[in-house]
Amino acid sequence: MRYRVRHLTTYTYDDEVTDSLGVAHLVPRALPWQHVAAYDVTTRPGASDLRHDTDFYGNTATWFQVTEAHNRLVVEATSEVDVTAPEHDPARLAQPWEAARPLVVPTAPGAWRATDFALPSASVDQVPAATEYAAASFAPGRPLGDAVLDLVHRIHADFDYDKTATTVTSRVREVLASRAGVCQDFAHLALACFRSQGLAARYVSGYLATEPAPGRERVVGADASHAWVAVWLPGPDGGAWLAVDPTNDHEVGDRHVTVAWGRDYSDVPPVKGVIVTEASDSSLEVSVDVAPL
Repeated sequence: MRYRVRHLTTYTYDDEVTDSLGVAHLVPRALPWQHVAAYDVTTRPGASDLRHDTDFYGNTATWFQVTEAHNRLVVEATSEVDVTAPEHDPARLAQPWEAARPLVVPTAPGAWRATDFALPSASVDQVPAATEYAAASFAPGRPLGDAVLDLVHRIHADFDYDKTATTVTSRVREVLASRAGVCQDFAHLALACFRSQGLAARYVSGYLATEPAPGRERVVGADASHAWVAVWLPGPDGGAWLAVDPTNDHEVGDRHVTVAWGRDYSDVPPVKGVIVTEASDSSLEVSVDVAPL
C-alpha cells in the first residue's frame, strides 16, 4: 500500500522569537518492508539552515535553525511511502522466550546490538509493578511469539484509551495506577514489561492509516502520530524484530508507517528544540494526514 503522509506542527508565541533551533524525526525509514519514494521537510518562516543526518539508531534526523523573527513557526513534513506487512520465520517465533534475553545469553548472534534495548531508559524505568504484571504472560518455555502477543492482548484488554488520563511526561507507574493512557503510554508500559523479563524491546514512532466509518468520507488532518514496540527475535543471522501494537492489539502490518525508533519516546519525539524569546505563553497544534494512494 502506498500512502501520502503530511505532518504539520504549528507553534504560536505571544512575543517574537528571534532564534529557533530544532531537531525533528519526521522522515520515514527505508526498510525491507517499507520504501520511501519521496520526502520533504520545510519551515515557515524559512530556515536559514536545514539538513538531514542519521542518528545513532539509523533514523533520519532533520536539524533546522530559523533566525527570522516570528510569532508563529510551522514545521511541515510530507512523504510518500510504500508499505507491506513484515513477515517472520515461524522458527523465530516458536523458540522459548528465555532464549531472547541478550543480557543472559550475550554470545547469541546479534545480542550485542540488542543489549541497549534490554536496559531501563530515561522514560521507561523498571518498576516492580511492571515485572509483576508481565509475569503472567511468560510461563517457563512458552514460545516467544505467543508470549509477546499475549502481553499485547492483556494491555489492550486491561487499559482504557483516554487522552485525558496522562501527559507526555507520564511515567509507567502512573499508567499502571490509572489503567488508562494513549499509544505512547501503552508502548512505554509494554517496554517496561518486556524488559522486566530480560527481553530487548524498542520504541517505534510512526503513523497508522485510519479507515473512515462505512459511508463516511476521510477527514483530512484527523490522523495522529502513533507509537508501538518491537521485540528482538534471536536468529543465526543476528535476529529480527517483531513489531506489535498494544493500542490496537495486533502485529504491525501494512497500515503502519515506520518513522523512527529508539529506547523510548525521548529518543525520537517528532519535533523538539530551543528558542530565544521574551514570550511567556505559547501553544502547539499538530495535524497529521495519512492518505492511501
